[in-house]
Amino acid sequence: MSSLLPSTERTLLARVARAQRDGRCPSLVAGVVRDRTLAWSAGRGAVDEPHADVQYRLGSISKTVCAITVLRLRDEGLLDLDDPLEKHVPGTPLGDRTLTQLLSHTAGATSESPGQWWERTPGGTLEDLGLAEEHRVLPGGRRFHYSNLGFGLLGELVARARGRAWEEVARDEVLLPLGMRRTTPRPEGRAARGYAVHPWSDELLAEPEHHAGVMAAAGQLWATATDLGRLGAFLLGDTGDVLSPATGEEMTIPAGVDFSGPTWSSYGLGVQVQRHEDRTLVGHGGSMPGFLAGLWADREEGTAALALANVTSGLDGALPSRLLADLRAAEPTVVAAWSPAASPVPAELLGPWYWGPSPYVLRAVPGGLLHLGGLGRAGRSSRFRPRPDGTWVGLDGYFAGETLRLDPVALNLATFVFTRTPYDPAAPVPGGVSDEGWSSTP
Repeated sequence: MSSLLPSTERTLLARVARAQRDGRCPSLVAGVVRDRTLAWSAGRGAVDEPHADVQYRLGSISKTVCAITVLRLRDEGLLDLDDPLEKHVPGTPLGDRTLTQLLSHTAGATSESPGQWWERTPGGTLEDLGLAEEHRVLPGGRRFHYSNLGFGLLGELVARARGRAWEEVARDEVLLPLGMRRTTPRPEGRAARGYAVHPWSDELLAEPEHHAGVMAAAGQLWATATDLGRLGAFLLGDTGDVLSPATGEEMTIPAGVDFSGPTWSSYGLGVQVQRHEDRTLVGHGGSMPGFLAGLWADREEGTAALALANVTSGLDGALPSRLLADLRAAEPTVVAAWSPAASPVPAELLGPWYWGPSPYVLRAVPGGLLHLGGLGRAGRSSRFRPRPDGTWVGLDGYFAGETLRLDPVALNLATFVFTRTPYDPAAPVPGGVSDEGWSSTP
């Protein structure tokens, strides 16, 4: 399995060994993904071999799988992310909150489901929750507020749309197509037992395990390191036939920002996005009684790292990001060689353009895309993808979602007109251009 240098393996193993000891984890399995496969892994503590085939509970990493099932419905045209929940799951006090808000934890739903502590007690149906107005704790779209309840509702939406349990949909439409055959809603075969470690001694206490019912999509799944590595490859762009690469990228675009920590952290659609030192990482953490998990991907570097432990608390949550840093320092990714490529538009459309007096440049970039950005100084910038009708749509930055229309005389973008010379009098500049022209005197 390993394609790493022995010295790199030693560095990673030392990191994992210290995390297992210092975190007092009964067992710990960790690994790194490179070239879209699990390139290295190790097990420490009381874990059977082969360690990469032992199941651990994923906790909230299940939310990423839930989001994929929702986005598949969207891509099939069965729903819109602007739809209110009421359209698909009527009768809840959160009916006016949109699917985007639920996916990004900005719906203002309470963090936990009502009733007993859902992570430690068997779950029931949506009706059993008895949702009420008190479970709307913040205005919709106002701020990030992590909500397990929100993903329970999204799982219910998927179940109703497909006419079967959410975990069955996840299995057939996401897990099996991705090759994640050892990812299941309950432990099957070789699986770790969950423990709590006493805070003042080294004694263990077994934690309960059950089916979470309607809350399954928030934290039900169990997986092996091999399978979690496959999900890491998904986050790196290997989406297979499950989602288009464009939708996979859409998941990683931040929507809700968590400003409670010392550095910024945000949330896309079922995916956490955080800044770690000089890198932007995407993935998810997970916890359930007796288990901690983490999966983080560096899309720029093309690597991912994972950790699975059967302990309620103690594991360093930054272990995957630290493994990524170790790997990057020891064996930095060698990028593919540049090679010539045909321009997606005629060459005469590329080069300098002016937004009023401000210089911009339109250039072709890899992937058949265009990039419009400031020339020589910072400015509003975005990448654009072609549409079938000949227009281009913004993918990121200030012009995300906006339509770019190309013309040899002028570029039209969100009511702005870019011209070949500053305020070109031959172009349709809004408000017109003064007949006095440019002058050296005021």
